[in-house]
Amino acid sequence: MAGVVVVFDFDFTLIDYDSENWVVDTFGLTDLFERFLPTMPWNSLMDKIMKELHSKGLSIEDIEGCLRTIPLDSHIASAIKIAHALGCELRIVSDANKLFIETILVKHELLEYFSEINTNPCYVDEEGRLRISPYHDHIMSVHGCNLCPPNMCKGMILDRIRASAAIAGKKQLIYVGDGKGDYCPSLRLTEGDCLMPRKDFPLSKLLYTNSDLLKAQPHHWSSSEELKEVLLRLITQVEANSLSLVGCNHKEIQESPQEVLSFALGMHN
Repeated sequence: MAGVVVVFDFDFTLIDYDSENWVVDTFGLTDLFERFLPTMPWNSLMDKIMKELHSKGLSIEDIEGCLRTIPLDSHIASAIKIAHALGCELRIVSDANKLFIETILVKHELLEYFSEINTNPCYVDEEGRLRISPYHDHIMSVHGCNLCPPNMCKGMILDRIRASAAIAGKKQLIYVGDGKGDYCPSLRLTEGDCLMPRKDFPLSKLLYTNSDLLKAQPHHWSSSEELKEVLLRLITQVEANSLSLVGCNHKEIQESPQEVLSFALGMHN
């Protein structure tokens, strides 16, 4: 199944929370966050929040420790491992940030399954403070998409992923997301691609009111268990004409070979 690239959003998709809000709430900065939210972009506000945490004496290690407490459902972990074992390339496109995503994935032993994480970069300044930068430097160069926030156009990222995937011989995309920021890349999917919007979240509501703009067929999900079922069904359907289990490394997943085989053969439709 080497022809499939699965692209995931992160917050409220791979985890059932907003990782940045989790940190804000845990360290008691919710009121400050909500006071400044109407005045600046989310990405800039999170950088400001990191400054506030640093001024309170909280270290990057404290932030990482907080992030490690975020749960990740076992069905999500299972879906990632099975999809990877079946030969899919897995990528993340998220408006969170690199430190938060990687810390959570490392905690749940899932980082190795992703070939690329597209998100807002981070660095530690000379004072030891975590700085969060925009993915697109909107000060130097505006990305020009009126559907996306100034720091990140997920549609542009998806176009790049498609181009690189085509060079590698991968022809079809499965996009899994939930938020308003996932609307732009959803519109850039083609008829041969698959879209997995989360039910009753901003993306599905936008698609409902603008369904005529969508080329890919939507396949909705609501829970982590349903995400797993829909994703693995779509993977097998996309590759139905060339299904081969040769090369599936069952040792790299904890699921039984029978479960991998049954999903690959579409027995859990």
